[in-house]
Amino acid sequence: SRPASSSTRPAVSPNSRPQVNTHTKVLDTTHGRILCIADIRGRLSGLNDLAREANAKAIIHTGDFGFFESNSLDRINDRTLRHLTMYSPLIPSTQRTHFLAPDNTSQAIRATVDISLLSEFPLLLSGQLKLSVPVYTVWGACEDVVILEKFRAGIYNIENLHVLDEATTHCLDVGGVKLRLLGLGGALVPHKMFDNGDGSATIAGGQGTMWTTALQIGELVDTAQRVFDPTETRLLVTHASPGREGIMAQLALVLKADLSISAGLHFRYASSYNEFSVQSDLEGFRHKLIAGKEAFDKVWDSVKQQVDTVIDEHQRVLLDKALSVIERVPNAQGPEEPSWKNCWNWNLCDAAFGSLVLDVKDGRISAELKSQGFNYAYRRTATPSNIVPTPNSTTSSLPNATSNPPTKGSTPIQAEKPLSPHPKEVRSPLVPVASGKETPKESSPSTPPPKSNGSGTPAPPSDKAEKEKQKRKDKKERKDRERTEAKEKEASTSEEKADPALNAPAPAFASAPTSTPASVPTPASAPELKSGKATPEVPSADVREGMKSPTTDSTGARTPTSKRSPRHPWTLFVKLPQQSTEADVRTFFGGETAGVTKVTFLANKGFPHQRARPFVYVEFGDDETMKAGLDKNEEKMGEGTVSVQIATDREERADRGGVRGGHRGRGRGFAARGFAAAGLTRNTPHTNGEARES
Repeated sequence: SRPASSSTRPAVSPNSRPQVNTHTKVLDTTHGRILCIADIRGRLSGLNDLAREANAKAIIHTGDFGFFESNSLDRINDRTLRHLTMYSPLIPSTQRTHFLAPDNTSQAIRATVDISLLSEFPLLLSGQLKLSVPVYTVWGACEDVVILEKFRAGIYNIENLHVLDEATTHCLDVGGVKLRLLGLGGALVPHKMFDNGDGSATIAGGQGTMWTTALQIGELVDTAQRVFDPTETRLLVTHASPGREGIMAQLALVLKADLSISAGLHFRYASSYNEFSVQSDLEGFRHKLIAGKEAFDKVWDSVKQQVDTVIDEHQRVLLDKALSVIERVPNAQGPEEPSWKNCWNWNLCDAAFGSLVLDVKDGRISAELKSQGFNYAYRRTATPSNIVPTPNSTTSSLPNATSNPPTKGSTPIQAEKPLSPHPKEVRSPLVPVASGKETPKESSPSTPPPKSNGSGTPAPPSDKAEKEKQKRKDKKERKDRERTEAKEKEASTSEEKADPALNAPAPAFASAPTSTPASVPTPASAPELKSGKATPEVPSADVREGMKSPTTDSTGARTPTSKRSPRHPWTLFVKLPQQSTEADVRTFFGGETAGVTKVTFLANKGFPHQRARPFVYVEFGDDETMKAGLDKNEEKMGEGTVSVQIATDREERADRGGVRGGHRGRGRGFAARGFAAAGLTRNTPHTNGEARES
């Protein structure tokens, strides 16, 4: 059974703190730039660098600031400590890999990690590190609630650091705009909204994490109502995103926010939107709010009686204000909600990947959004076999020439469309495809022509049984024809195979000369062969001359096709020095933190006289982790070294000349792409699969 929720414990009345704590800061009366970032994760010295690069007068931060000190480690649970170790920008990657190795226990991590690897907050608290510009921040999902309580009680006070909470608000007078900052910290976890954890009053947290409470939302609404000024522009700063959380969007409606900034999604791109731009209509916006309301109501219905027995009169006021937020859903039949189009939202990526700059001048707030984004360098080596074209595409290019051009006197063969949308269709190599469209299917002499419906177009058969009968008949004729053709091919002489154009006339169903045994009837007397596929009419010799392909590098070779699905874009091909297991491969690349998603061993198909060397495909979750795995090339494993390359397909290796003699002409191996093609630099050159010399 689950332990009783701590939500039943009476919390300290918010009357013990000032109801409104508001300050006005004049940054620059004519022009000012405000840097907005998220998830600095304890690398607080970087705040000054970022402010200097952006020429910012102030910084707004949306959570996961790094509120930890030395004794915080004793309060952090093992899971949260591992999470902090995994994402701390203060830990070098090699040291992080050692910490997070599968065989490294939580006790070992706790004994090795100290506060200097998780946060520079102690340096800020001692005065060794100073902030060059004012910083306004809310707390995030991973913070020490004890430190935040000390800020609220006035025990901690750091120059230029201002914590935005439900009872503290700031106004920035900059560029002709009075920017009112309203903040709400912590993760939004509906089932914890009535649980204070180790916190007091309205905030909640414990074991290194913090979350939002219903009383916290109610007090923020109370603060915003008390300081409301129609001449101000309201900016809501939250850790949870209003784009995903309906309750946060409802809070923005109640606070009459003009702008909102949030984080917590950890994307590589920041997003800028209003609800009108991402919802098809107002009903879509209402659906998001209703979903948030329903999630809250499930929790509220289960704890309502317990909460009613423990809260005092002042907390009752705040709770009623929180419930008013939950009930704030625009009426579909009423007047249009102004914030539906007027409230603009930004969701930021982590500080390591991008930022937002609000440039305020002459009353206008401009936005400059910067994101690191994804690395698509791997696509520069994409092969045609990995690209699925649009069906019936007329713009697909043909492959490069791989054979000699046709000799004089031979009939050119028109190449088929690359990657036909009907891959199972088997077409004679001598039947040209004049266009992307099929010619109409002709009826056989034994089949009466379809009736007309009076409009000039054939009318479809009305009798289903007749259709089925005709279909069975066509299938039988096709099988008989295939058997006859197979026997005729076996009876063909070697002279006819050597030069069929000199031994037989062209039949009516081919556009190029081919062998015709005597047993095959002439076109005039032979019944038409129905294959279910259209066959083009035979052009005359003069017309065929005009149908020759233009003189290009292409010889009309068939586009390589593959029945295999496209290879995973972040795949490495690994040659191991000895027999190994999947666990050995994962450990070699760094264990759980390496981002390995799949390990596939290939069957050893080497020659008998060669020593067996396992070949492995290793797939990664993203481009960054694949690059980190690529750095493992030539590293030691057991008594030998491991070869790590970016995996490519056989078609690409063949185009690059990586084919050797013997063993049915198979390629030498998986050709390695250069590190520069993957967006990396490396001093050690890699071979590109050149053919061996005999």
